[in-house]
Amino acid sequence: MPRLKSLLPDLARDTGGVSLVELSLVLPILLSLGFYGTELAYMTMVNMQVSQIAVSVADNASRLGQSENSSVTPTVTEAQVDSVMAGALVEGSSFDFSSNGRIILSSLEKDASSGDQYVHWQRCRGDLAADSAYGTAGTVVSGMGPSDHLITASDGSAVMFVEVYYDYKPLFGTMFMGDTTFHREAAFIVRDDRNLTPGVTGTGGQSSCS
Repeated sequence: MPRLKSLLPDLARDTGGVSLVELSLVLPILLSLGFYGTELAYMTMVNMQVSQIAVSVADNASRLGQSENSSVTPTVTEAQVDSVMAGALVEGSSFDFSSNGRIILSSLEKDASSGDQYVHWQRCRGDLAADSAYGTAGTVVSGMGPSDHLITASDGSAVMFVEVYYDYKPLFGTMFMGDTTFHREAAFIVRDDRNLTPGVTGTGGQSSCS
C-alpha cells in the first residue's frame, strides 16, 4: 500500500498516453460524422440524378417525330419511345435505377371536341412498382403537376409529362436514415408538328405500363 501511494504522484504526472486515450474517445464520433456526411452527399447526388432523368426523358420525348419534311406530320413510334427510355436507364445505371426506379411518360393533350385535358397515351420503364399520380391512359385531368401550377396542353399540341420514382437504398443501411422514395417530375411541350391522333404507332414496344 505505501508503494502504491508513492506511485500515484508519478502516475498523475505521466501524460504519455493522453493522446491515444483522447483519440479512442473521439474517433467513434468522427467516424459517425464522416459516414453521415458521406450518406447525405450520396443521397443528394442520387436525388439530383433522378431529377435529371426526369428532365432528359421529357426533353427527348418532346423532340420525337421531328422531321425536316414540311409535308409530313410525323408520329411517335414504339421504337422511338423505347430508345428514350433505354437512354434514361443507362443514365441511372450507376445507382441501379432499372431495378429500383420507375419512369412514367404521359402525353398530356387537349380533346378538340370537349376541351378536356386528358392523358392520351402513357409508357413506363423500370422495375419499381409505382403508378402515375394522375391516372392511366385515357384519364381526364384538370392538368398535371403541382396544384398551384397546373400544366395544361394547348389546342393541337401535347405536353410530354414525366414522373420518375426511385426507391433510394442508403449506403449504410438504416444507421442514419430509412429507405426513401424520390419522386421527381418534368414537362416539355412538343417541339414540332406531331400527328397526335394515332398516339404511339408501331409494334413490339418494350415500355408498356402494364
